[in-house]
Amino acid sequence: MFTNHQLQNKPEDLITSTPDSLLKLLVFEVDKLTLALPIEQTKKVVKYTSVHGSGLNHINLAHLDDREVTIVDLEQKLFKHSQAERNNFDGYFIITKDVMGESIGILVSKMPILIDVPLSQIRLLPNSYRHSDTLEIASHVTLITQKNKPAVTIFIVDLDRLI
Repeated sequence: MFTNHQLQNKPEDLITSTPDSLLKLLVFEVDKLTLALPIEQTKKVVKYTSVHGSGLNHINLAHLDDREVTIVDLEQKLFKHSQAERNNFDGYFIITKDVMGESIGILVSKMPILIDVPLSQIRLLPNSYRHSDTLEIASHVTLITQKNKPAVTIFIVDLDRLI
């Protein structure tokens, strides 16, 4: 299927099987952006619990099950305001692992959705764009069109650049 290694390769390397091959993406919103993670990089989605930290940056800590998990607030990282600071915030954590195998949680306000995207529709973002925009955390992009709805641009998160 589509592995972590393939996400970091050249665009022509992404399509290693038939044009009909699909990638399952866990899609979520952060402010006005639509982001995604390949389902293989996702461990689970859990209900939001309180986070602890200085509040000075986008990295916090949450106690989940029997361990502490680093939580990334992408809204604060990208837009300089935190969604968790809103009254009665009722979101979720998408639990994944960084390249060192450490559990990382991504804070989201709505339950993510699972979609299938043809590999042929996924493109590598140019390095020049990644290095000059706030979306340095994304490695690939896809455009999803649905009948009678506007097209949606989905940026695929690069876990190496998440923190």
